[in-house]
Amino acid sequence: MSTLENKNLNAIPDTLNLADRAYISLNAMIGVADEDKNYIPFFSGYFASEPAWMSHGNWDYGSSHGRLIDSMALVRAMTGTEDGLFIEGKYKENFLSFFHENGLSYRENTFTEEFIKSCDAPFQRSASMIDQRSVILGLTTWFLDTQDELAKAYADRHVAALKRIARKERESWYYPASEYTEKGWPSFDAVVTRLCPDPCAMWGRQVNPLIRYYQHTGNNDALELCENFAANIVYRSGAFGEDGSWNAGLGYRNGHFHTRMGTLAALARFAEYTNDLKLLNWVKKCYDWGLGKCTTFGWTPGDLEDQGYEHETCTLVDAIGTAISLARAGFTEYWGVAERFLRNQLTEAQLIDTSWISQSDSKENDIPGEKTYYQVADRLRGAFAGYSAPNDFVYSGQKGRGHIMDVQTCCVASGARGLYNGWLHIVTEERGRVYVNMLLNRKSDQVEVRSFLPHEGRVDVIAARDIAELCIRIPEHVPYGAVTVKRVIDGNEVEISGRNLPWIKKCFVKLQNVRCDEIVSISFEVAKRKTVETAVDDSFEVEWAGDTVINIAPAGIYYPLYNNIQLHERAPLTDKSLYAGSNIKFD
Repeated sequence: MSTLENKNLNAIPDTLNLADRAYISLNAMIGVADEDKNYIPFFSGYFASEPAWMSHGNWDYGSSHGRLIDSMALVRAMTGTEDGLFIEGKYKENFLSFFHENGLSYRENTFTEEFIKSCDAPFQRSASMIDQRSVILGLTTWFLDTQDELAKAYADRHVAALKRIARKERESWYYPASEYTEKGWPSFDAVVTRLCPDPCAMWGRQVNPLIRYYQHTGNNDALELCENFAANIVYRSGAFGEDGSWNAGLGYRNGHFHTRMGTLAALARFAEYTNDLKLLNWVKKCYDWGLGKCTTFGWTPGDLEDQGYEHETCTLVDAIGTAISLARAGFTEYWGVAERFLRNQLTEAQLIDTSWISQSDSKENDIPGEKTYYQVADRLRGAFAGYSAPNDFVYSGQKGRGHIMDVQTCCVASGARGLYNGWLHIVTEERGRVYVNMLLNRKSDQVEVRSFLPHEGRVDVIAARDIAELCIRIPEHVPYGAVTVKRVIDGNEVEISGRNLPWIKKCFVKLQNVRCDEIVSISFEVAKRKTVETAVDDSFEVEWAGDTVINIAPAGIYYPLYNNIQLHERAPLTDKSLYAGSNIKFD
Protein backbone atom coordinates (compact mmCIF):
# COMPACT_ATOMS: atom_id res chain seq x y z
CA MET A 1 0.00 0.00 0.00
CA SER A 2 1.26 3.45 -0.89
CA THR A 3 2.28 5.85 1.87
CA LEU A 4 1.44 8.92 -0.19
CA GLU A 5 -0.19 11.82 1.65
CA ASN A 6 -3.96 11.85 1.98
CA LYS A 7 -4.01 8.13 1.32
CA ASN A 8 -7.24 7.73 3.30
CA LEU A 9 -9.28 5.60 0.92
CA ASN A 10 -12.52 6.93 2.40
CA ALA A 11 -11.71 10.56 1.55
CA ILE A 12 -12.68 11.13 -2.06
CA PRO A 13 -12.46 14.52 -3.83
CA ASP A 14 -15.88 16.15 -3.94
CA THR A 15 -15.39 17.18 -7.55
CA LEU A 16 -17.32 16.47 -10.73
CA ASN A 17 -18.76 12.96 -10.65
CA LEU A 18 -20.65 12.06 -13.83
CA ALA A 19 -22.51 9.24 -12.07
CA ASP A 20 -23.89 11.66 -9.46
CA ARG A 21 -25.06 13.97 -12.22
CA ALA A 22 -26.72 11.05 -13.99
CA TYR A 23 -28.63 10.15 -10.83
CA ILE A 24 -29.95 13.71 -10.60
CA SER A 25 -31.02 13.59 -14.25
CA LEU A 26 -33.19 10.56 -13.49
CA ASN A 27 -35.45 12.84 -11.45
CA ALA A 28 -36.35 14.78 -14.60
CA MET A 29 -36.83 11.62 -16.66
CA ILE A 30 -39.36 10.47 -14.07
CA GLY A 31 -40.84 13.95 -13.62
CA VAL A 32 -41.87 14.47 -17.25
CA ALA A 33 -44.36 11.58 -17.01
CA ASP A 34 -47.97 12.78 -17.25
CA GLU A 35 -50.09 10.66 -14.91
CA ASP A 36 -53.21 12.23 -16.43
CA LYS A 37 -52.28 10.93 -19.88
CA ASN A 38 -51.25 7.37 -19.05
CA TYR A 39 -47.69 8.49 -18.30
CA ILE A 40 -46.99 9.87 -21.77
CA PRO A 41 -44.07 12.26 -21.12
CA PHE A 42 -44.41 15.99 -21.56
CA PHE A 43 -41.97 17.34 -24.12
CA SER A 44 -41.51 21.06 -23.38
CA GLY A 45 -40.76 22.92 -20.17
CA TYR A 46 -41.05 26.71 -19.88
CA PHE A 47 -39.81 28.60 -16.82
CA ALA A 48 -40.27 32.24 -17.81
CA SER A 49 -43.98 32.21 -16.90
CA GLU A 50 -45.31 32.32 -13.35
CA PRO A 51 -45.81 29.53 -12.59
CA ALA A 52 -43.67 27.40 -14.91
CA TRP A 53 -45.37 24.85 -17.11
CA MET A 54 -44.81 21.71 -19.17
CA SER A 55 -46.70 20.81 -22.33
CA HIS A 56 -47.10 17.93 -24.75
CA GLY A 57 -46.05 17.90 -28.40
CA ASN A 58 -45.67 15.69 -31.44
CA TRP A 59 -42.28 14.44 -30.15
CA ASP A 60 -43.96 12.69 -27.21
CA TYR A 61 -44.13 9.31 -28.88
CA GLY A 62 -41.35 7.19 -30.41
CA SER A 63 -38.74 9.90 -30.03
CA SER A 64 -39.21 10.69 -26.32
CA HIS A 65 -40.03 7.14 -25.25
CA GLY A 66 -37.10 5.56 -27.06
CA ARG A 67 -34.66 8.06 -25.59
CA LEU A 68 -36.05 7.78 -22.06
CA ILE A 69 -36.04 3.98 -22.04
CA ASP A 70 -32.43 4.08 -23.20
CA SER A 71 -31.18 6.66 -20.73
CA MET A 72 -32.99 5.35 -17.66
CA ALA A 73 -31.16 2.05 -18.10
CA LEU A 74 -27.86 3.90 -18.47
CA VAL A 75 -28.40 5.79 -15.21
CA ARG A 76 -29.07 2.52 -13.38
CA ALA A 77 -25.87 1.10 -14.85
CA MET A 78 -23.88 4.09 -13.58
CA THR A 79 -25.44 4.34 -10.12
CA GLY A 80 -27.11 1.05 -9.15
CA THR A 81 -30.37 2.86 -8.36
CA GLU A 82 -33.76 1.24 -8.82
CA ASP A 83 -35.62 4.54 -8.75
CA GLY A 84 -38.14 5.06 -11.53
CA LEU A 85 -38.73 1.43 -12.47
CA PHE A 86 -42.52 1.87 -12.33
CA ILE A 87 -42.40 4.90 -14.65
CA GLU A 88 -39.96 3.13 -16.95
CA GLY A 89 -42.40 0.23 -17.14
CA LYS A 90 -45.16 2.63 -18.19
CA TYR A 91 -42.89 4.13 -20.83
CA LYS A 92 -42.25 0.64 -22.21
CA GLU A 93 -45.96 -0.17 -22.33
CA ASN A 94 -46.68 3.05 -24.19
CA PHE A 95 -43.69 2.55 -26.48
CA LEU A 96 -44.90 -0.79 -27.78
CA SER A 97 -48.38 0.58 -28.34
CA PHE A 98 -47.09 3.03 -30.94
CA PHE A 99 -45.97 0.28 -33.33
CA HIS A 100 -47.95 -0.34 -36.49
CA GLU A 101 -48.31 -3.86 -37.83
CA ASN A 102 -45.79 -2.86 -40.51
CA GLY A 103 -43.05 -2.64 -37.85
CA LEU A 104 -42.66 1.15 -37.65
CA SER A 105 -43.41 3.46 -34.72
CA TYR A 106 -46.18 6.00 -35.32
CA ARG A 107 -47.05 9.39 -33.83
CA GLU A 108 -50.45 10.48 -32.62
CA ASN A 109 -52.15 13.79 -33.38
CA THR A 110 -51.31 16.48 -30.80
CA PHE A 111 -52.41 19.47 -32.90
CA THR A 112 -55.55 21.58 -32.69
CA GLU A 113 -57.96 21.64 -35.62
CA GLU A 114 -57.17 25.34 -36.05
CA PHE A 115 -53.46 24.71 -36.39
CA ILE A 116 -53.95 21.81 -38.81
CA LYS A 117 -56.19 24.04 -40.96
CA SER A 118 -53.52 26.77 -40.98
CA CYS A 119 -51.01 24.30 -42.42
CA ASP A 120 -53.30 23.55 -45.40
CA ALA A 121 -52.52 19.84 -45.03
CA PRO A 122 -54.57 17.07 -43.40
CA PHE A 123 -53.02 15.29 -40.44
CA GLN A 124 -52.17 11.68 -41.18
CA ARG A 125 -50.96 9.23 -38.60
CA SER A 126 -47.42 8.55 -39.71
CA ALA A 127 -44.04 7.15 -38.78
CA SER A 128 -41.55 10.00 -38.55
CA MET A 129 -38.18 8.97 -39.93
CA ILE A 130 -36.58 11.12 -37.23
CA ASP A 131 -38.32 9.07 -34.53
CA GLN A 132 -37.17 5.70 -35.84
CA ARG A 133 -33.60 6.47 -34.76
CA SER A 134 -34.72 6.77 -31.12
CA VAL A 135 -36.94 3.72 -31.49
CA ILE A 136 -34.12 1.31 -32.36
CA LEU A 137 -31.92 3.00 -29.73
CA GLY A 138 -34.47 2.31 -27.00
CA LEU A 139 -35.26 -1.23 -28.14
CA THR A 140 -31.56 -2.16 -28.24
CA THR A 141 -30.88 -0.88 -24.73
CA TRP A 142 -34.04 -2.55 -23.44
CA PHE A 143 -32.81 -5.88 -24.83
CA LEU A 144 -29.23 -5.45 -23.56
CA ASP A 145 -30.52 -4.50 -20.12
CA THR A 146 -33.06 -7.29 -19.65
CA GLN A 147 -32.45 -9.87 -22.41
CA ASP A 148 -36.19 -9.57 -23.01
CA GLU A 149 -36.88 -11.40 -26.29
CA LEU A 150 -40.00 -9.27 -26.79
CA ALA A 151 -37.81 -6.18 -27.20
CA LYS A 152 -35.58 -8.02 -29.67
CA ALA A 153 -38.56 -9.24 -31.65
CA TYR A 154 -39.86 -5.70 -32.00
CA ALA A 155 -36.35 -4.50 -32.92
CA ASP A 156 -35.87 -7.17 -35.61
CA ARG A 157 -39.24 -6.35 -37.14
CA HIS A 158 -38.47 -2.63 -36.94
CA VAL A 159 -35.10 -3.00 -38.71
CA ALA A 160 -36.70 -5.15 -41.40
CA ALA A 161 -39.30 -2.43 -41.95
CA LEU A 162 -36.63 0.26 -42.28
CA LYS A 163 -34.89 -1.84 -44.91
CA ARG A 164 -38.13 -2.58 -46.75
CA ILE A 165 -39.20 1.06 -47.13
CA ALA A 166 -35.77 2.47 -48.03
CA ARG A 167 -35.29 3.50 -51.66
CA LYS A 168 -32.35 1.55 -53.04
CA GLU A 169 -30.07 2.85 -55.77
CA ARG A 170 -27.04 0.55 -55.87
CA GLU A 171 -25.07 1.40 -52.70
CA SER A 172 -26.97 4.64 -52.01
CA TRP A 173 -30.13 4.20 -49.93
CA TYR A 174 -32.46 6.91 -48.64
CA TYR A 175 -36.05 7.73 -47.69
CA PRO A 176 -38.13 9.81 -50.13
CA ALA A 177 -40.08 11.63 -47.42
CA SER A 178 -39.87 12.62 -43.77
CA GLU A 179 -42.73 10.33 -42.76
CA TYR A 180 -44.24 7.02 -43.80
CA THR A 181 -48.03 6.83 -43.53
CA GLU A 182 -50.24 3.82 -42.98
CA LYS A 183 -50.67 3.71 -46.76
CA GLY A 184 -47.00 4.24 -47.61
CA TRP A 185 -45.01 7.27 -48.68
CA PRO A 186 -47.24 10.37 -48.83
CA SER A 187 -46.28 11.48 -52.33
CA PHE A 188 -45.76 9.39 -55.47
CA ASP A 189 -44.00 12.34 -57.07
CA ALA A 190 -41.54 12.53 -54.19
CA VAL A 191 -40.61 8.89 -54.75
CA VAL A 192 -40.08 8.97 -58.50
CA THR A 193 -38.34 12.36 -58.65
CA ARG A 194 -36.15 11.85 -55.54
CA LEU A 195 -37.51 14.88 -53.68
CA CYS A 196 -35.73 13.75 -50.54
CA PRO A 197 -36.00 15.34 -47.12
CA ASP A 198 -32.95 16.33 -45.12
CA PRO A 199 -30.64 13.30 -45.28
CA CYS A 200 -28.92 13.84 -41.93
CA ALA A 201 -32.19 14.22 -40.05
CA MET A 202 -33.99 11.32 -41.66
CA TRP A 203 -31.45 8.54 -42.14
CA GLY A 204 -27.91 9.70 -41.38
CA ARG A 205 -28.43 9.59 -37.61
CA GLN A 206 -30.07 6.15 -37.85
CA VAL A 207 -26.67 4.63 -38.60
CA ASN A 208 -25.56 4.98 -34.97
CA PRO A 209 -28.26 2.87 -33.28
CA LEU A 210 -28.36 0.50 -36.26
CA ILE A 211 -24.65 -0.35 -36.14
CA ARG A 212 -24.98 -0.69 -32.38
CA TYR A 213 -27.84 -3.15 -32.86
CA TYR A 214 -25.76 -5.12 -35.36
CA GLN A 215 -22.78 -5.22 -33.01
CA HIS A 216 -24.87 -6.70 -30.21
CA THR A 217 -27.18 -9.02 -32.18
CA GLY A 218 -25.60 -9.68 -35.59
CA ASN A 219 -28.71 -8.46 -37.44
CA ASN A 220 -27.52 -8.25 -41.05
CA ASP A 221 -30.36 -5.95 -42.16
CA ALA A 222 -29.05 -3.37 -39.70
CA LEU A 223 -25.53 -3.64 -41.12
CA GLU A 224 -26.79 -3.34 -44.70
CA LEU A 225 -28.76 -0.21 -43.86
CA CYS A 226 -25.65 1.30 -42.27
CA GLU A 227 -23.47 0.58 -45.27
CA ASN A 228 -25.88 2.08 -47.76
CA PHE A 229 -27.02 5.06 -45.68
CA ALA A 230 -23.36 5.93 -45.02
CA ALA A 231 -22.60 5.79 -48.76
CA ASN A 232 -25.54 8.09 -49.47
CA ILE A 233 -24.47 10.67 -46.88
CA VAL A 234 -20.84 10.79 -48.01
CA TYR A 235 -21.14 10.47 -51.78
CA ARG A 236 -24.66 11.48 -52.81
CA SER A 237 -26.49 13.62 -50.28
CA GLY A 238 -24.67 16.95 -50.57
CA ALA A 239 -25.09 17.52 -46.84
CA PHE A 240 -21.33 18.08 -46.47
CA GLY A 241 -18.90 19.75 -48.84
CA GLU A 242 -15.59 18.34 -50.08
CA ASP A 243 -13.79 20.62 -47.62
CA GLY A 244 -15.87 19.28 -44.71
CA SER A 245 -18.24 22.25 -44.64
CA TRP A 246 -21.89 21.80 -43.78
CA ASN A 247 -24.58 22.66 -46.32
CA ALA A 248 -26.52 25.66 -44.99
CA GLY A 249 -29.32 25.49 -47.56
CA LEU A 250 -32.93 25.69 -46.45
CA GLY A 251 -33.57 22.20 -47.80
CA TYR A 252 -30.84 20.96 -45.48
CA ARG A 253 -32.49 22.53 -42.45
CA ASN A 254 -30.04 25.44 -42.59
CA GLY A 255 -27.15 23.17 -41.65
CA HIS A 256 -28.98 21.99 -38.55
CA PHE A 257 -26.25 21.20 -36.00
CA HIS A 258 -28.13 18.53 -34.08
CA THR A 259 -28.68 16.29 -37.08
CA ARG A 260 -25.28 16.97 -38.68
CA MET A 261 -23.41 16.25 -35.47
CA GLY A 262 -25.56 13.18 -34.90
CA THR A 263 -24.73 11.95 -38.40
CA LEU A 264 -21.01 12.45 -37.82
CA ALA A 265 -21.24 10.59 -34.50
CA ALA A 266 -23.00 7.77 -36.35
CA LEU A 267 -20.48 7.58 -39.18
CA ALA A 268 -17.54 7.80 -36.76
CA ARG A 269 -18.85 4.77 -34.89
CA PHE A 270 -19.53 2.92 -38.13
CA ALA A 271 -16.05 3.74 -39.49
CA GLU A 272 -14.41 2.69 -36.26
CA TYR A 273 -16.25 -0.63 -36.21
CA THR A 274 -15.58 -1.42 -39.89
CA ASN A 275 -12.00 -0.12 -39.74
CA ASP A 276 -12.78 2.25 -42.62
CA LEU A 277 -9.90 4.72 -42.36
CA LYS A 278 -11.04 6.71 -45.39
CA LEU A 279 -14.46 7.29 -43.84
CA LEU A 280 -12.91 8.05 -40.47
CA ASN A 281 -10.75 10.79 -41.97
CA TRP A 282 -13.81 12.15 -43.80
CA VAL A 283 -15.66 12.35 -40.48
CA LYS A 284 -12.69 14.09 -38.87
CA LYS A 285 -12.61 16.71 -41.62
CA CYS A 286 -16.33 17.46 -41.28
CA TYR A 287 -16.17 17.38 -37.47
CA ASP A 288 -13.29 19.84 -37.37
CA TRP A 289 -15.29 22.21 -39.59
CA GLY A 290 -18.23 21.96 -37.19
CA LEU A 291 -16.02 22.50 -34.14
CA GLY A 292 -14.90 25.74 -35.72
CA LYS A 293 -18.46 27.03 -35.23
CA CYS A 294 -18.56 25.97 -31.56
CA THR A 295 -16.84 27.26 -28.44
CA THR A 296 -13.97 25.26 -27.00
CA PHE A 297 -16.02 24.57 -23.85
CA GLY A 298 -18.87 22.88 -25.71
CA TRP A 299 -21.50 25.41 -26.74
CA THR A 300 -22.82 24.53 -30.20
CA PRO A 301 -25.05 26.56 -32.55
CA GLY A 302 -28.56 25.40 -33.36
CA ASP A 303 -27.99 25.79 -37.08
CA LEU A 304 -26.22 28.09 -39.50
CA GLU A 305 -29.12 30.57 -39.76
CA ASP A 306 -32.01 31.68 -37.49
CA GLN A 307 -31.58 28.97 -34.86
CA GLY A 308 -27.90 29.68 -34.55
CA TYR A 309 -28.18 31.16 -31.06
CA GLU A 310 -29.90 28.08 -29.59
CA HIS A 311 -27.58 25.37 -28.29
CA GLU A 312 -29.18 21.93 -27.98
CA THR A 313 -27.83 19.49 -25.42
CA CYS A 314 -28.55 16.74 -27.98
CA THR A 315 -25.99 18.30 -30.31
CA LEU A 316 -23.36 18.49 -27.60
CA VAL A 317 -23.86 14.84 -26.67
CA ASP A 318 -23.28 13.82 -30.28
CA ALA A 319 -20.21 16.08 -30.37
CA ILE A 320 -18.87 14.24 -27.32
CA GLY A 321 -19.67 10.90 -28.94
CA THR A 322 -17.85 11.85 -32.14
CA ALA A 323 -14.82 13.02 -30.18
CA ILE A 324 -14.71 9.74 -28.25
CA SER A 325 -14.98 7.63 -31.41
CA LEU A 326 -12.18 9.60 -33.09
CA ALA A 327 -10.04 9.37 -29.96
CA ARG A 328 -10.57 5.61 -29.67
CA ALA A 329 -9.54 5.29 -33.32
CA GLY A 330 -6.19 6.98 -32.63
CA PHE A 331 -6.83 10.73 -32.84
CA THR A 332 -6.04 11.13 -29.15
CA GLU A 333 -6.33 14.93 -29.17
CA TYR A 334 -10.10 14.50 -29.08
CA TRP A 335 -10.01 13.10 -25.54
CA GLY A 336 -9.32 16.68 -24.49
CA VAL A 337 -12.30 17.90 -26.53
CA ALA A 338 -14.58 15.34 -24.89
CA GLU A 339 -13.37 16.18 -21.38
CA ARG A 340 -13.77 19.95 -21.85
CA PHE A 341 -17.29 19.47 -23.17
CA LEU A 342 -18.20 17.18 -20.26
CA ARG A 343 -16.64 19.43 -17.62
CA ASN A 344 -18.26 22.55 -18.93
CA GLN A 345 -21.35 23.03 -21.10
CA LEU A 346 -22.93 19.62 -20.52
CA THR A 347 -22.81 19.70 -16.73
CA GLU A 348 -23.01 23.48 -16.30
CA ALA A 349 -26.27 23.58 -18.26
CA GLN A 350 -27.84 20.86 -16.11
CA LEU A 351 -30.62 22.21 -13.90
CA ILE A 352 -29.43 21.65 -10.32
CA ASP A 353 -30.70 24.81 -8.60
CA THR A 354 -34.45 25.32 -9.11
CA SER A 355 -34.97 28.04 -6.48
CA TRP A 356 -35.35 30.70 -9.20
CA ILE A 357 -38.29 28.95 -10.88
CA SER A 358 -41.88 29.74 -9.90
CA GLN A 359 -44.05 26.66 -9.53
CA SER A 360 -47.58 25.73 -8.49
CA ASP A 361 -48.49 23.04 -5.99
CA SER A 362 -51.94 22.71 -7.52
CA LYS A 363 -53.34 21.24 -10.74
CA GLU A 364 -56.30 23.60 -10.80
CA ASN A 365 -55.08 25.47 -13.89
CA ASP A 366 -53.91 22.37 -15.75
CA ILE A 367 -55.32 21.44 -19.14
CA PRO A 368 -55.42 17.64 -18.77
CA GLY A 369 -53.60 15.86 -21.56
CA GLU A 370 -52.06 19.10 -22.84
CA LYS A 371 -50.38 21.24 -20.18
CA THR A 372 -49.46 21.19 -16.49
CA TYR A 373 -48.30 23.78 -13.95
CA TYR A 374 -47.96 21.23 -11.15
CA GLN A 375 -44.57 21.21 -9.35
CA VAL A 376 -42.73 21.78 -12.60
CA ALA A 377 -39.51 23.02 -11.00
CA ASP A 378 -39.27 20.03 -8.67
CA ARG A 379 -40.11 17.60 -11.44
CA LEU A 380 -37.54 18.98 -13.87
CA ARG A 381 -34.60 19.21 -11.49
CA GLY A 382 -31.74 17.41 -13.20
CA ALA A 383 -32.88 18.32 -16.71
CA PHE A 384 -30.49 19.72 -19.30
CA ALA A 385 -31.04 23.01 -21.10
CA GLY A 386 -32.92 22.81 -24.37
CA TYR A 387 -31.71 26.05 -25.96
CA SER A 388 -28.88 27.54 -23.90
CA ALA A 389 -26.62 30.46 -24.70
CA PRO A 390 -22.90 30.21 -23.90
CA ASN A 391 -23.47 32.20 -20.72
CA ASP A 392 -27.15 31.53 -20.01
CA PHE A 393 -29.53 28.62 -19.42
CA VAL A 394 -31.67 29.88 -22.29
CA TYR A 395 -30.90 32.33 -25.07
CA SER A 396 -33.23 35.27 -24.37
CA GLY A 397 -31.78 37.95 -26.64
CA GLN A 398 -33.27 39.69 -29.64
CA LYS A 399 -31.50 37.67 -32.30
CA GLY A 400 -32.80 34.53 -33.94
CA ARG A 401 -36.02 33.14 -32.49
CA GLY A 402 -35.50 34.43 -28.96
CA HIS A 403 -36.69 32.53 -25.89
CA ILE A 404 -38.52 29.47 -27.22
CA MET A 405 -38.44 27.01 -24.31
CA ASP A 406 -36.21 26.03 -21.41
CA VAL A 407 -36.27 22.23 -21.46
CA GLN A 408 -36.98 19.58 -24.07
CA THR A 409 -37.38 15.93 -23.12
CA CYS A 410 -35.05 14.87 -25.94
CA CYS A 411 -32.27 16.85 -24.24
CA VAL A 412 -33.18 15.48 -20.81
CA ALA A 413 -32.59 11.92 -21.99
CA SER A 414 -29.73 12.77 -24.32
CA GLY A 415 -27.83 14.58 -21.58
CA ALA A 416 -27.87 11.44 -19.47
CA ARG A 417 -26.57 9.43 -22.42
CA GLY A 418 -23.75 11.96 -22.80
CA LEU A 419 -22.83 11.50 -19.14
CA TYR A 420 -22.82 7.73 -19.60
CA ASN A 421 -20.66 7.84 -22.75
CA GLY A 422 -18.13 10.04 -20.97
CA TRP A 423 -18.20 7.95 -17.77
CA LEU A 424 -17.75 4.69 -19.69
CA HIS A 425 -14.65 5.96 -21.49
CA ILE A 426 -12.81 7.60 -18.62
CA VAL A 427 -10.97 4.28 -18.25
CA THR A 428 -10.46 1.83 -21.10
CA GLU A 429 -8.26 -1.18 -21.71
CA GLU A 430 -6.70 -2.21 -24.99
CA ARG A 431 -4.20 -4.98 -25.71
CA GLY A 432 -3.16 -5.24 -22.07
CA ARG A 433 -2.74 -1.51 -21.53
CA VAL A 434 -5.04 0.38 -19.19
CA TYR A 435 -5.76 3.94 -20.27
CA VAL A 436 -7.05 6.80 -18.13
CA ASN A 437 -8.36 8.97 -20.95
CA MET A 438 -10.07 11.75 -19.01
CA LEU A 439 -9.20 13.09 -15.57
CA LEU A 440 -12.62 12.64 -14.01
CA ASN A 441 -13.75 10.55 -11.04
CA ARG A 442 -14.41 6.93 -11.94
CA LYS A 443 -14.21 3.49 -10.36
CA SER A 444 -13.64 0.69 -12.85
CA ASP A 445 -12.51 -2.93 -12.81
CA GLN A 446 -8.95 -1.80 -13.49
CA VAL A 447 -8.44 1.39 -11.47
CA GLU A 448 -10.16 4.03 -9.39
CA VAL A 449 -9.57 7.57 -10.58
CA ARG A 450 -9.83 10.38 -8.03
CA SER A 451 -9.62 13.81 -9.54
CA PHE A 452 -8.87 16.91 -7.46
CA LEU A 453 -9.29 19.15 -10.52
CA PRO A 454 -9.89 22.04 -10.96
CA HIS A 455 -9.04 23.01 -7.37
CA GLU A 456 -5.72 21.18 -7.31
CA GLY A 457 -3.62 19.88 -10.16
CA ARG A 458 -3.70 16.37 -8.77
CA VAL A 459 -5.14 13.03 -9.82
CA ASP A 460 -4.74 9.82 -7.82
CA VAL A 461 -5.09 6.51 -9.63
CA ILE A 462 -5.53 3.44 -7.40
CA ALA A 463 -4.89 0.09 -9.08
CA ALA A 464 -7.56 -2.56 -8.56
CA ARG A 465 -5.22 -5.28 -9.85
CA ASP A 466 -1.69 -5.65 -11.17
CA ILE A 467 -1.28 -3.61 -14.36
CA ALA A 468 1.65 -4.14 -16.70
CA GLU A 469 1.24 -0.75 -18.36
CA LEU A 470 -0.86 2.14 -17.08
CA CYS A 471 -1.18 5.14 -19.42
CA ILE A 472 -2.61 8.37 -18.00
CA ARG A 473 -3.58 11.24 -20.25
CA ILE A 474 -2.20 14.64 -19.25
CA PRO A 475 -3.97 17.75 -20.59
CA GLU A 476 -2.30 18.89 -23.80
CA HIS A 477 -1.49 22.35 -22.46
CA VAL A 478 0.62 20.92 -19.59
CA PRO A 479 4.37 20.71 -20.43
CA TYR A 480 6.20 17.43 -19.83
CA GLY A 481 8.43 19.05 -17.25
CA ALA A 482 5.46 20.31 -15.23
CA VAL A 483 4.27 16.78 -14.48
CA THR A 484 5.31 14.95 -11.31
CA VAL A 485 4.47 11.32 -10.61
CA LYS A 486 4.64 9.85 -7.10
CA ARG A 487 4.82 6.07 -6.67
CA VAL A 488 5.91 3.49 -4.15
CA ILE A 489 8.41 1.09 -5.72
CA ASP A 490 10.00 -1.72 -3.69
CA GLY A 491 8.69 -0.08 -0.53
CA ASN A 492 10.23 3.28 -1.31
CA GLU A 493 8.29 6.39 -2.22
CA VAL A 494 9.73 7.93 -5.37
CA GLU A 495 8.97 11.18 -7.16
CA ILE A 496 9.59 11.20 -10.91
CA SER A 497 9.56 14.15 -13.29
CA GLY A 498 7.55 13.88 -16.48
CA ARG A 499 10.79 14.58 -18.33
CA ASN A 500 12.14 11.23 -17.16
CA LEU A 501 9.12 9.08 -17.98
CA PRO A 502 8.11 7.46 -21.26
CA TRP A 503 5.13 9.00 -23.09
CA ILE A 504 2.92 7.65 -25.86
CA LYS A 505 0.74 9.50 -28.36
CA LYS A 506 2.17 12.78 -27.01
CA CYS A 507 -0.27 13.13 -24.12
CA PHE A 508 -0.19 9.81 -22.21
CA VAL A 509 2.45 9.28 -19.54
CA LYS A 510 3.27 5.55 -19.36
CA LEU A 511 3.89 3.74 -16.07
CA GLN A 512 4.97 0.13 -15.86
CA ASN A 513 4.40 -2.68 -13.38
CA VAL A 514 1.75 -0.99 -11.26
CA ARG A 515 0.76 -3.28 -8.41
CA CYS A 516 -2.69 -3.98 -7.02
CA ASP A 517 -3.69 -1.31 -4.44
CA GLU A 518 -0.81 0.96 -5.45
CA ILE A 519 -1.68 4.66 -5.48
CA VAL A 520 -0.15 6.59 -8.36
CA SER A 521 -0.39 10.33 -7.75
CA ILE A 522 -0.02 12.70 -10.72
CA SER A 523 0.42 16.41 -10.10
CA PHE A 524 0.84 19.51 -12.27
CA GLU A 525 -0.02 23.17 -12.06
CA VAL A 526 -3.60 24.22 -12.86
CA ALA A 527 -2.89 27.03 -15.27
CA LYS A 528 -5.13 30.10 -15.28
CA ARG A 529 -5.81 31.55 -18.70
CA LYS A 530 -8.34 33.55 -20.71
CA THR A 531 -9.75 33.02 -24.16
CA VAL A 532 -12.10 35.01 -26.36
CA GLU A 533 -14.80 32.73 -27.72
CA THR A 534 -17.22 33.48 -30.56
CA ALA A 535 -20.74 32.10 -30.70
CA VAL A 536 -22.27 33.00 -34.09
CA ASP A 537 -21.59 36.77 -33.94
CA ASP A 538 -21.35 37.27 -30.17
CA SER A 539 -18.03 37.33 -28.33
CA PHE A 540 -17.32 36.22 -24.76
CA GLU A 541 -14.27 36.47 -22.53
CA VAL A 542 -13.79 33.10 -20.87
CA GLU A 543 -11.67 32.44 -17.76
CA TRP A 544 -10.26 28.95 -17.28
CA ALA A 545 -8.64 26.94 -14.52
CA GLY A 546 -7.01 24.19 -16.53
CA ASP A 547 -9.81 22.68 -18.63
CA THR A 548 -12.62 24.06 -16.47
CA VAL A 549 -14.39 27.34 -17.24
CA ILE A 550 -14.75 29.42 -14.07
CA ASN A 551 -16.30 32.61 -15.46
CA ILE A 552 -17.78 34.08 -18.64
CA ALA A 553 -18.20 37.77 -19.42
CA PRO A 554 -20.60 39.26 -20.16
CA ALA A 555 -22.80 37.41 -17.70
CA GLY A 556 -26.12 35.95 -18.75
CA ILE A 557 -29.35 37.82 -18.06
CA TYR A 558 -31.91 35.03 -17.55
CA TYR A 559 -30.22 32.34 -15.44
CA PRO A 560 -26.48 32.96 -15.86
CA LEU A 561 -24.10 30.04 -16.29
CA TYR A 562 -20.49 29.89 -15.06
CA ASN A 563 -21.02 32.71 -12.56
CA ASN A 564 -20.92 30.79 -9.28
CA ILE A 565 -17.88 28.55 -9.63
CA GLN A 566 -15.58 28.64 -6.61
CA LEU A 567 -12.02 27.37 -6.50
CA HIS A 568 -10.49 26.18 -3.24
CA GLU A 569 -6.86 25.87 -2.28
CA ARG A 570 -7.61 22.27 -1.42
CA ALA A 571 -10.28 20.23 -3.14
CA PRO A 572 -13.24 19.52 -0.83
CA LEU A 573 -13.57 15.89 0.22
CA THR A 574 -16.50 13.54 0.67
CA ASP A 575 -16.91 10.14 2.30
CA LYS A 576 -19.22 9.00 -0.50
CA SER A 577 -17.61 6.10 -2.33
CA LEU A 578 -17.52 5.70 -6.09
CA TYR A 579 -19.74 3.03 -7.63
CA ALA A 580 -18.08 0.68 -10.12
CA GLY A 581 -21.19 0.38 -12.27
CA SER A 582 -22.89 -2.44 -14.10
CA ASN A 583 -20.97 -5.06 -16.06
CA ILE A 584 -23.31 -4.45 -18.99
CA LYS A 585 -21.75 -2.05 -21.49
CA PHE A 586 -24.40 0.07 -23.19
CA ASP A 587 -22.07 1.89 -25.60
